[in-house]
Amino acid sequence: MTKTMPVKDGAAADTDRADAPGAVGGSRGLALLLVITGAAGLLASWIITLDKFELLKDPNFQPGCSINPVVACGSIMKSDQAEAFGFPNPMLGLAAYAVVIGVGMSLLGRARFPRWYWLTLNAGTLFGVGFCTWLQFQSLYRINALCLWCCLAWVATILMFWYVTSFNVRHGFLPAPGWLKTFFEDFTWALPVMHVGVIAVLIFTRWGSDLWI
Repeated sequence: MTKTMPVKDGAAADTDRADAPGAVGGSRGLALLLVITGAAGLLASWIITLDKFELLKDPNFQPGCSINPVVACGSIMKSDQAEAFGFPNPMLGLAAYAVVIGVGMSLLGRARFPRWYWLTLNAGTLFGVGFCTWLQFQSLYRINALCLWCCLAWVATILMFWYVTSFNVRHGFLPAPGWLKTFFEDFTWALPVMHVGVIAVLIFTRWGSDLWI
């Protein structure tokens, strides 16, 4: 008689996928989230890059997402902040979001990574969300315009940051008290929702009905 082993799913199986000491694989949900958010960020970066090239060829070019004086991607692309590192910001996104997609696809293929790998991914998403926060401030209070494709990239980065952070806290890769681990196990979704909600409130407080004029 053969014995049937119980099947584990989701996050509960994360810690059981280690072939090498300390190597851990992510759940299918985390893998899909990384692929989807990475693809969303890559799409936004690609379209902004194409529009930037058109703008360089024709200073009078109007991107398709320039709807009114507030929702005006062209104003964002012409600003100094759009080249914070000496080259167009979306070119950084093309590389970074592609890496995130690669990690997600690897996890779907049941890949396992050591602690340093997960912490490096977390550091990358932390840089991403920090850079997005700076861009949000610049957009709202310095450039005085909003780019819809940028907003898509912001949301994608926020989601991947909080879920990767949750993964690292729950698996002990980031030191945290027990109550915080429990919180992340049950309410990870609440953090990106609140984060995006705060940004939405700031946008509507800044412009209100002008967004639709």
